[in-house]
Amino acid sequence: MSHQAHLPAEATEPETPHLDFAGTTPYEDYVKADVLTHLQHTLSDDPGEMVFLVTTQVMELWFTVLVHEWETAAKALRSDDVPTAIAALKRSVRELEALNASWKPLGQLTPAQFNSYRSALGEGSGFQSAMYRRLEFLLGDKSASMLVPHRGAPRVHAELEKALHEPSLYDEVVRLLARRGHAIPDSVLHRDVTRRHEPSEAVEAAWTAVYAADESDEVARLGEALTDVAELVWRWRNDHLVATRRAMGAKAGTGGSAGVAWLEKRARKNVFPELWTARSHV
Repeated sequence: MSHQAHLPAEATEPETPHLDFAGTTPYEDYVKADVLTHLQHTLSDDPGEMVFLVTTQVMELWFTVLVHEWETAAKALRSDDVPTAIAALKRSVRELEALNASWKPLGQLTPAQFNSYRSALGEGSGFQSAMYRRLEFLLGDKSASMLVPHRGAPRVHAELEKALHEPSLYDEVVRLLARRGHAIPDSVLHRDVTRRHEPSEAVEAAWTAVYAADESDEVARLGEALTDVAELVWRWRNDHLVATRRAMGAKAGTGGSAGVAWLEKRARKNVFPELWTARSHV
């Protein structure tokens, strides 16, 4: 008789998980996997359209997570809770890395592959993403005109309008700098928050002072967390540019956008600009 036969049953067989549920599984109730996996309705016969559609939907989910993290950080900063803000920003860095990896399935599309289902997009374009717009608003890139495509969706439009009129994450950062004793003028502190953040010499000077002092100070650590976010947003924009250039060259983009020309302009913009320019003065 083998040694295996002398072992108790529980040592040779893994415990069977609970399999019998009255209705849907607790996993389904929490994750809503059945909903998520039945949202894919391709419009062409090309097998590559499925990965394009799913990847785009995954991007939307990551946008949703990032908006949550940056709203959490902004709220914490309003309460002078810098550690909670830094924790949210650090989580968002890992999430941005996952978001940016979403370009891998699409990054090597040839023009012929993209053209095989491009017509299915019709007037659809990524710049029409409401959640991505909320993400950009939180970064300080505000524009009331970007609400126009969403006039036909009342809930989405209301959420975007609310985000437009609220201080951005970076507005809250600048206000924190002022409360920590840095000389930020009223014209910056009380600016029209519905407009795009413009670089300020006073904010640059504040960051220069922060970085010239104790690097372990929580405001300096906040600055580094914000810089990590800004770098990955820049990488997102550049990966988008490269993937688009590879798939369609310099042709006009879907939905009437300028395609590569629009993306090139976006890629040249730094998020949280004074955090970058201040480094030249430290």
